[in-house]
Amino acid sequence: MIIRKISHAVTDLKTVTMVCTIILLILISSFSLPTYKMAKLKYNGGGDWYGDRTALPNLIKFCNENLKTNFQPEDDVVEVGSAELFNYPFIFMTGHGNVIFSDQEAQNLRKYLTGGGFLHIDDNYGLDPYIRPQMKKVFPELNFIELPLNYPIYHQKFDFPSGLPKIHEHDGKRAQGFGLIYKGRLVCFYTYECDLGNGWEDFGTYAGDTQETRLKALKMGADMVQYILTQQ
Repeated sequence: MIIRKISHAVTDLKTVTMVCTIILLILISSFSLPTYKMAKLKYNGGGDWYGDRTALPNLIKFCNENLKTNFQPEDDVVEVGSAELFNYPFIFMTGHGNVIFSDQEAQNLRKYLTGGGFLHIDDNYGLDPYIRPQMKKVFPELNFIELPLNYPIYHQKFDFPSGLPKIHEHDGKRAQGFGLIYKGRLVCFYTYECDLGNGWEDFGTYAGDTQETRLKALKMGADMVQYILTQQ
């Protein structure tokens, strides 16, 4: 009788242990480690590569909540010529002023982009005359082309039938989205006269911005991220 009771107790203990293990595994799986990271591109030349300080963390939060992505909450900083560039599926570049890529940096960026990486360049007003010749060093054979309004990057989870939303007004020009397409794949998306990254920043950073405008910017950013992660 005593042996039988001990046997039952051992069996019950094994059952409890198994149930606890299953519960623990479920809990662990629900708190999975981040799968992806975003990074801001640090470049030489004197331009303010460090602008839009709160932009990427806010975009990351929006994408994780609305696209169910699993990005690390904070963004990183990566240099153009670094081998670390290849750790990120998405690189964000912004600024107002001068940009200089060395030959090594241009080659490294080309290798990253032709190998599956993606660069979003956001003209923070004043970047255009500097970034175009530098990207020509990266892709001498390519020219920026304006993406048509039916391009898939504008039609992911959120629909933008008129293309890029206009976040900030500078000189009356319309917002334009340009792309570098390498062997049929969009490798660089250049948002011009738009200030998309400004729209991702903390609300209140820019006087006069509305929550509606900020939401448009975040939705466009999310469309871009979804396109990057799903394009072939």
